[in-house]
Amino acid sequence: MRLRTWHVFVPLATVAATLAACAATRMPAAEAGPTAIKPWFVRDGFVAPEAVRYDPDQDVYFVGNWGPGSASATDNNGYISRMKPDGQIENLKFIAGGTNHVVLHAPRGMYIVGDTLWVADADAVRGFNRRTGDKLANVDFSALDRGFLNDVAADATGTVYVTDTGRNKLYKVQGEGGPSLVVSDSALGSPNGITWDAAHNRFIIVPYGGFKGIRAWVPGTQAMTIVGTSTGAKYDGVEVLADGRVLVSSQADSSIHVFTGESGHAIIHTLGPPADIGVDTKRNRVAVPVVAMNHVEIYELPR
Repeated sequence: MRLRTWHVFVPLATVAATLAACAATRMPAAEAGPTAIKPWFVRDGFVAPEAVRYDPDQDVYFVGNWGPGSASATDNNGYISRMKPDGQIENLKFIAGGTNHVVLHAPRGMYIVGDTLWVADADAVRGFNRRTGDKLANVDFSALDRGFLNDVAADATGTVYVTDTGRNKLYKVQGEGGPSLVVSDSALGSPNGITWDAAHNRFIIVPYGGFKGIRAWVPGTQAMTIVGTSTGAKYDGVEVLADGRVLVSSQADSSIHVFTGESGHAIIHTLGPPADIGVDTKRNRVAVPVVAMNHVEIYELPR
């Protein structure tokens, strides 16, 4: 595996000359643009990495890998890696299908509730101990008319929900008792990423479909509210930052968009189509998995 870093070293003479020029000539303010931001590092060596979840307690990134083959196949060759914040792989196959009686086909979105790492998979939502990797729960969806289970998140009570991109559905996960359908509506727009917005006691859901608006949904209701629009499309991952901004990955233009209020714009252009992002809350960074390039990109987030 390779770790690629981008660092810029500027000679002191060049810096001095630049400062002198700026003092002599009033320079126009530069416009911040997504192309100006380079990845802090890029970690290679994964196999179809689709999602990243940061664990602030352990200070580690979980990276979900589909593994070889189709993302919809129940082939039991998916795995979850543990990556340190400096890009070093702590354990490439921390949780792996076919080992230790684990079933894991193609892990998608992940979410942490207590010590449980919840993971969306091809035919189930699975729970693992985030410290040991031991399996804790298996919520089977194989008997349901599912399309593509995609991302998971939990509300303030710890109740887990999962999006079904292929069927315009949202399910509540009720442990071993089985899932229950809570929303079935084309207004979901092929729901992909989902995350909990604690400040407003609601979920933020982003569509993979053509409509560019991000949705808000309050548990116990049916109605979707459009809370923001941007130029991106084919949204994948979504995270709510501590300051209330909403971060969304857009596969249509290979970029990360930020929403402040109702408006959004691209702040980072990624090296490839971004999948389900994770936010490092300790370092103000975003981890961007790129399935087609078998790597994870790490960027500093503009404040």
